Amino acid sequence: MNQTEYNKKWQAKNKERARYLSNRSRARSFIKNQATLEDTEEFKELIKERESKLKEVK
Repeated sequence: MNQTEYNKKWQAKNKERARYLSNRSRARSFIKNQATLEDTEEFKELIKERESKLKEVK
């Protein structure tokens, strides 16, 4: 079995984790390569809101 086959097998077994990692990668790439100043301002607010929600859960 080659690396691609192992990756596909892992992704099939770990769909939620694979989706999380893919989404995180796309978000980072967008921020680094395409986000405008307006986008970054919006993201800062969204991040603050998310942090507040996560702190409430603890």
